[in-house]
Amino acid sequence: MGDLVGIFSKRGAATADIGCGSGREVAWLNANGFPAEGFDASEGLLAEARSRYPRLSFARAELPDLRGIASGSFDNVLCETVIMHLDPTLIAPSVRRMFELVKPGGVFYLSWRVTAGYDARDAHGRLYAAFDTALVRAELAGAELLLDAEVVSASSGKVIHRIVARQRD
Repeated sequence: MGDLVGIFSKRGAATADIGCGSGREVAWLNANGFPAEGFDASEGLLAEARSRYPRLSFARAELPDLRGIASGSFDNVLCETVIMHLDPTLIAPSVRRMFELVKPGGVFYLSWRVTAGYDARDAHGRLYAAFDTALVRAELAGAELLLDAEVVSASSGKVIHRIVARQRD
């Protein structure tokens, strides 16, 4: 998460974590000068986040619609390893909608685990969608790309794709 300090717009900038899970990144962002709100589709994970971090803001919102979140309402939007769990038909509209949340000049950080070949499920039944990165890039065609790279995760050994895009003014 430390690399976000240099990527995101200035400290104090309103930040959304889409797919916040148990709230770890929301807590880190708030502790490092980025007032963040967390959004997730899972009531169970939101309950855990609220229990762990009772002073922070968490709300239910589901991709691709993210109902209740206004377009252009955040300086920074983070979506860390979430979209690969979506049905492949929902990936493009989800990326488009998340980027709509970013204010002009703001930053969108998106990452996902790369699944080659065909969709797969893990032992818990979670979907890992196999999709072409061009699908994501097409939704960000009007953005300034600051980063577009694949790395091997030190913790999992899996290939992770990261895209950082700035919303044009």
